[in-house]
Amino acid sequence: MAFLLDDINERALRDPAAFIRECDAEFDSKVCHVADMIEKNREKSPIVLMSGPSGSGKTTTSKKIEEELLRRGINTHALPMDNYFRTIDDNSPRTASGELDLESPKCVDMELLSEHFSYLSRGEAINIPKYVFAEHRRSDVPSQTIQLGKNDIVVAEGIHALNDELTSANPDALKIYISARSNVEDDGEVCFKATWMRLVRRIVRDKLFRGAPPEYTFSVWANVRCGEKLNISPFKDKADWKFDSSFPYEVCVMKTVAQQLFSDISVGTERYEELKSIAPAFDLFESIDPKYLLPDSLITEFLGGGKYKYH
Repeated sequence: MAFLLDDINERALRDPAAFIRECDAEFDSKVCHVADMIEKNREKSPIVLMSGPSGSGKTTTSKKIEEELLRRGINTHALPMDNYFRTIDDNSPRTASGELDLESPKCVDMELLSEHFSYLSRGEAINIPKYVFAEHRRSDVPSQTIQLGKNDIVVAEGIHALNDELTSANPDALKIYISARSNVEDDGEVCFKATWMRLVRRIVRDKLFRGAPPEYTFSVWANVRCGEKLNISPFKDKADWKFDSSFPYEVCVMKTVAQQLFSDISVGTERYEELKSIAPAFDLFESIDPKYLLPDSLITEFLGGGKYKYH
């Protein structure tokens, strides 16, 4: 599916608040559909595996699904796969240049994850590990203990959640893939790629909430994309449902914050030519003030001002 530039700009000018409400309502209908699938599948397995590339909005989508399930009397336990990272040592995977390859599934303790899923499916308690990213090691103290009740499910969210090693060991788990998948087209030509949307989200978030300058995000993006092609995209067709987290209005909302960040790209930055081509593409879109965003909008995960709390 592609969004049409003329339609986006017409709706942005006519009634931006209504435009956002309509798009968010459509997104919420997708959330309800996924909740239906989870509810139907939980007799087979209480495990939900949720994967998607960087900047897909997995965290907010998970929170919205959790809210919908709670309205149905189903409790959700979040199990971030990042907590199952292995302590970095001499055997940790490396890139071709010798740097740590944190995008590799070999960084994740898949065996422990599958073991914990088995315990949870039998109604037994597990101690979820705690990973100290600043020190690249697993803590001796668990992050939390969980045990599933009759009306409980667990959502394991991470970029490697649909990896063969995990899905083969948990064939009855419901599998969901999330990504911003819709391009924007103008006269039949793509004028803003879906992958650009994810990059915009990440650059804005990294700058506003992680103190990372655009140069840093640009510098790692090539490796992130390589990791996606190697470790995420090959498994997306295993998903029972592919969730498109693109919004027609989002470039309009992100434009004011992101445009300057892209215009300041330094010569020599990896993928410089592609990145530089994004800056003028913003000029094609009308601006929408972020004040029109709803408190539960997925876009607030990247711009802030929403109701959800992020770690």
